[in-house]
Amino acid sequence: MILENYIVAGQIASTVRENARKKNHIGRTLFEICESIENEIALLGGNPAFPVNVSLNEIAAHYTAEPQDQIKVKDNDVLKIDLGVHIDGYIADTAVTVSYNSKYNPLVDVAELSLSEAIKIAKINAKSNEIGKIIENTITSNGLKPIQNLSGHSLDRYVIHAGKSVPNIKTLGSSFSLVDNQAYAIEPFVTTKDGLGIVYEGKTKNIFSLISRKPSKDKGSDALMNYLWERYKTLPFAIRWLIKDYDESEIRDMIDYLIRKKNIRAYPILVEGNNKIVSQAEHTFFITADSSYILTK
Repeated sequence: MILENYIVAGQIASTVRENARKKNHIGRTLFEICESIENEIALLGGNPAFPVNVSLNEIAAHYTAEPQDQIKVKDNDVLKIDLGVHIDGYIADTAVTVSYNSKYNPLVDVAELSLSEAIKIAKINAKSNEIGKIIENTITSNGLKPIQNLSGHSLDRYVIHAGKSVPNIKTLGSSFSLVDNQAYAIEPFVTTKDGLGIVYEGKTKNIFSLISRKPSKDKGSDALMNYLWERYKTLPFAIRWLIKDYDESEIRDMIDYLIRKKNIRAYPILVEGNNKIVSQAEHTFFITADSSYILTK
């Protein structure tokens, strides 16, 4: 049943990703893009595993739309769309980059190529450092740079980052082998040759997750934690998901309080160190003793 849930989640995720890839997003607000993708996931029978990431240009990851976000995609933008679908907590995570500036088409192509090359060896007992080596070599041989401090990851039920990191560069020292009955995501991030190849945390934080249910000594905040646990468990969420049931200023105050109490984690946006354009591609796969299922192909 676990594999079946992963397969259904992957089918929904890949359908939604490809529909997003084909659309012309120029002139659309990031709010419209996020809401339409998440609504499509629900219409197809899935649940968003995290708020859709719509990261523009030098922002590599972790930007989702604010409530009624009015930022629009412009005709020179490079837009990364990272989405996840879960069925009963079993997650398929996938991403695509859409470029509206032909200058950066090579970044899109090389991200996809490095993902494709890495997936070829992603089978049981494959070493994580070998995957990273293939990704880095593919990117650098095309005159571009990998983002070295972003990586793929293992996935578990209701847990997107489940403890194992799949690198995007050659790594020295210890490595781990892919094991059966485990899901992994591979996600190369690519920047220009004059990029730093490292991301830093930005000031914006609009994705959150519940990390502790320890009572906070505030009745309203404790009720919010129960609400979050019932709907999302430990999966990430966004404020725009909550304002159907809460006043926006009230929910922001409670989230700030629970961050201080270490009940909630906030995820800052990740920005390329030299403010250079970043692209991304991602697939989730599931390893068995006999095969490797690319769930989001």
